[in-house]
Amino acid sequence: MANRTTYNYTNYGTLNFNNKTDTLVYALGGLGEIGKNMYCFEHDDEIIIVDAGVKFPDDDLLGIDYVIPDYTHLIKNKDKIKALIITHGHEDHIGGIPFLLLSCPIEKIYAPRFAKALIEKKLSERRRLSKTKIIEIDSDSSVKTKYFTVGFFNTIHSIPDSLGILINTPNGRIVETGDFKFDLTPIGTNADYQKMAYIGAAGVTLLMSDSTNSEVEGFSISEKQVIQSIRDIFKKTKGRLLVSTFASNVDRLSQILKCAYDCGRRVVVFGRSMQNVVEIGLKLKTIDIDEEAFIDPELLGTIPPEKLCIVCTGSQGETLAALSRIANGTHKFVRIIPGDTVVLSSNPVPGNAINVSGIINQLTRCGATVLENTTLASLHTTGHASREEQKLMIQLIKPKYFMPMHGEYKMLKKHAETAMETGIPSENCFVMANGDALVLHEGEVYRANTRIQTDAIYVDGNDISGLSTSVIKDRKILADNGMVAVVVCIDSRSNKILCRPGIVSRGFVFIKESQTLLKEAELLVYEALKQAMKQKVTFGDLKNTIRNTLEPYLYRKTNRNPIVIPVILNHRDAIKRNQGGN
Repeated sequence: MANRTTYNYTNYGTLNFNNKTDTLVYALGGLGEIGKNMYCFEHDDEIIIVDAGVKFPDDDLLGIDYVIPDYTHLIKNKDKIKALIITHGHEDHIGGIPFLLLSCPIEKIYAPRFAKALIEKKLSERRRLSKTKIIEIDSDSSVKTKYFTVGFFNTIHSIPDSLGILINTPNGRIVETGDFKFDLTPIGTNADYQKMAYIGAAGVTLLMSDSTNSEVEGFSISEKQVIQSIRDIFKKTKGRLLVSTFASNVDRLSQILKCAYDCGRRVVVFGRSMQNVVEIGLKLKTIDIDEEAFIDPELLGTIPPEKLCIVCTGSQGETLAALSRIANGTHKFVRIIPGDTVVLSSNPVPGNAINVSGIINQLTRCGATVLENTTLASLHTTGHASREEQKLMIQLIKPKYFMPMHGEYKMLKKHAETAMETGIPSENCFVMANGDALVLHEGEVYRANTRIQTDAIYVDGNDISGLSTSVIKDRKILADNGMVAVVVCIDSRSNKILCRPGIVSRGFVFIKESQTLLKEAELLVYEALKQAMKQKVTFGDLKNTIRNTLEPYLYRKTNRNPIVIPVILNHRDAIKRNQGGN
């Protein structure tokens, strides 16, 4: 007899979801946020995963390197995982792969050419390459399992070999766009307009589409327009040129290097991520210039300024990035000299405007001319579809149901409204959160009244145990509620408390104004410990007694939950006895 579970649905009432015959779609990351994209498609005993990204921490997450999805659901169902499929090689789509493989051994990863090279480098650094087979895919590839058949189509993004995905399931066809834009004069491979239209004509049940720029009107400008502006700067600039852009924008980086080469400038690249991309781009011929154009940093002083181009990371004002260190005079090889021209081929992402402004001021103070992206000088264009491009994707695919993905909530909501403008009924548009599940049942889509566990996991170094997550939670509690330490002196020989406990508070209450509260708390803990020590207890029992007594009392009196830290001091003679008299 098939397993059956009852779920409630917002648009079609209640339905008996059949674990054996219906298909689940859910995100472990990428909804309500920018980053850690991870989308799962589950049918019976099979799970297909699309992308496994990371999210870079906000400024308030001090000491944290990455934020990754909670893999608990996948760990519990690791025998179901049949494939991990990658749409393209950006960190928010591949950065979580090493951490995922630590938790779930995955036999096969399918990735387009450039992403495959980036993943291989990432895994080789962690000595995990030999354990996982990475299979190269392109727009003509097909991946088949018992229940799923997956096809691909070319899209345009800011990195080569970007793919959209068609997933055929027993309950309908799903298109997952990956990150995309439409550019009628692209730098690299064009989008598969004909294939998208054919897929749409054949019928699509659910479209999952990139929402990053859903609030931006119109069409984005072409990458060729940006490169022409940069080329004009190269031709006009007489002195030394420094160009900073996103290391992940491989197409832009490739064209910047080609401009430098064509204008007779030698090139030096700073920034580890950018150096990795250049290395792979040269190997794959995505960056098609003579390797002799590059020079070692030690030779910078031997090249005339008008024959030199420095390409570096740091366009977002990151403190430790190459451009920041150059601006502050702390870089090992480069200092700004009057007459330098610095080109910022990017826009500040939300939250970075102040940092970028600070770097520009510092560069200008050192004597450089700084050129930014403006309406008069097109030095940057996005890699994500604006509203009219999103409409075009919807019109090509012609889905019956629509689910916006890859974006903050306001972006998802706006994209759903755009889909409604194109004619998709409002009840067929699903604005979801990480962990929410959609169910495909005989060509129809329903919202499940259930959730998959999807807490964010904070990673410090390579630790994905959750310890860093606990540390961050403790930091937030300390910031909001402070700390209370309880110092207790006991004699474990006689199992007695020697004196009334002492309480020390930091960041919880103003001590001079809260003496009565703290004295009452000391007496409360004292009485509870005396009662507990009427029988034999361990140090753990005493600590639990202190916490269980003090935490409810403090919350009842102050409506705050400080971290309570019990400190147990044992009598010196008792310690000697426990150590055998040493």
